[in-house]
Amino acid sequence: MNQPASARKKIRLGDLLVEQGLLTELQLQQALAEQKKSGHKLGRVLVDRGFVKEEQMLDLLSRQLQIPHINLKRYQFDNTTVKLIPEMTARRFRVLSLKENPDGSLLVGMADATDIFAYDELTRQLRRPLQLAVVREADLMATLDMVYRRNNEITELAEELQHEISENDFDLTQLVQNEDVTNAPVVKLLQSIFEDAIQIGASDIHIEPDDTVLRIRQRVDGILQEQVMKERRIAPALVSRLKLMGGLNIAEKRVPQDGRFNIRVRDRSVDVRLSTMPIQAGESVVMRLLDQSGNMLDLQQLGMTAHILERFRRNIHRPHGMVLVTGPTGSGKTTTLYAALSELNDPTTKIITIEDPVEYRLPRINQVQVNAKIGLSFANVLRSALRQDPDIVLIGEMRDKETAEIGLRAAMTGHLVLSTLHTNDSISTVHRLLDMGAEGYLVATALRAVVAQRLVRKICDSCREVYTPEAQDHAWLASMAGHVLTDATYYHGVGCSQCNNTGYHGRIGVFEFLEFDEQLTDALRRSDASAFSRLAKLSAGFKSFAQHALEYALQGKTSLEEVIRVAGAIDELPDTTAVSPPE
Repeated sequence: MNQPASARKKIRLGDLLVEQGLLTELQLQQALAEQKKSGHKLGRVLVDRGFVKEEQMLDLLSRQLQIPHINLKRYQFDNTTVKLIPEMTARRFRVLSLKENPDGSLLVGMADATDIFAYDELTRQLRRPLQLAVVREADLMATLDMVYRRNNEITELAEELQHEISENDFDLTQLVQNEDVTNAPVVKLLQSIFEDAIQIGASDIHIEPDDTVLRIRQRVDGILQEQVMKERRIAPALVSRLKLMGGLNIAEKRVPQDGRFNIRVRDRSVDVRLSTMPIQAGESVVMRLLDQSGNMLDLQQLGMTAHILERFRRNIHRPHGMVLVTGPTGSGKTTTLYAALSELNDPTTKIITIEDPVEYRLPRINQVQVNAKIGLSFANVLRSALRQDPDIVLIGEMRDKETAEIGLRAAMTGHLVLSTLHTNDSISTVHRLLDMGAEGYLVATALRAVVAQRLVRKICDSCREVYTPEAQDHAWLASMAGHVLTDATYYHGVGCSQCNNTGYHGRIGVFEFLEFDEQLTDALRRSDASAFSRLAKLSAGFKSFAQHALEYALQGKTSLEEVIRVAGAIDELPDTTAVSPPE
């Protein structure tokens, strides 16, 4: 199929938009003037300035050029076809190979289908006829990041490094210590691993040697994705290089070590927390990636309901008292606390944080790194911090009785204390403090509120579809809501290129919020744990994790599968025959 002649002619986009009444002459002249300064494409300038809607512009080009307008979010890609255009060329011309036609021509999506130079250059490189399609630029760039994963590049570099190690008889440390050899396979391999992780939004990288293979796993939206490589012998070179970057002892392989370093990847500054551990097949490495280039989340973005957000804000703006954020590892506790600090951070307030480790650097805030080896424990640093005349103190974690008691007493003496605990829900937080040895009257007097949280995966917007839950799911819903939700609509993601075929993209928090009233405080003073638990569940506005997550499912933000996972009650479902699913 040959490309229509109109698609190969010079199209003046601005004149076309003015002619169709989508743009005024004044707006066109303003956009052209800005284009000369910025060097950006005219279409991008028009959309960014709000002069024209991108969908209107693409629809117009589709009609004028007689070519299809394709929604990449819904398009099913074939990796072999995509790779017909090299990544560098695809990014340079903002183009993506979509389909091989029976006549030998190639369907390609372009962000700027009027770019004749790009069309001619692609035709010359591919040596075949092209059929163009217009696509949304933001969708195209996101798709490029997903389809041009660095899995093949990582494998090729691993093979090169394996060959270099096999062919040469030398100490691995000589390879990894040579800072001048930036093209060494081990350096390029690590660079590709980091670039791939940042490209797909991974929070952690796991490097795990096995007896016969090497596994590289990346945690995306809380779920690990695995790449297995047969080049098992390269593991020591990778680990040694990473140890050097993190300032660790490369000769010590018998004990765990922790380090930290900063790298720039894809023009972003990334702080890497490094942990090594000796295992049966060598050393396992886990790296937590903290993007320092991204803007700090504010409280509005965390996913709290309006009711919880208003109460949480009220408590963190109090002059004194303790507010705890609880949940398991990786549930977003630190993110919530940093969002709170960002809101509280102003020139009139002295804030000191005591952390292990310090995850994000914040201006104007005095951040202290705990170091038990030299006596800088949470308790010791907290004592010193209270002599620094702070208004607000953030304690990274309540780990022992001493830290808990000092923090509680500080909250009683005019300080706002923010901290975290590892507990399963908001109610068990109080039991945990009492179990640690904190006195009931201290907890009752100092503790103002507890926020417990989890993270659930959000359904991918590009492949979200309505589905009907199974009978077992309906039974669980009935037990949660007290009745069958016959009118509810549920969604799930079927998987697409935008979400790496997982059906999910991104995460959002679900919360329990427990605010202490007179009845709860009285139960604590009496150390009556059972009465406290009963009254907490009946307190005004209290909603469990499952109830909050279910609201998200009913709004189409997450799937019922995620709700059940968060609730942790799938094994306690009632008999499915007791409740009939809706028609």
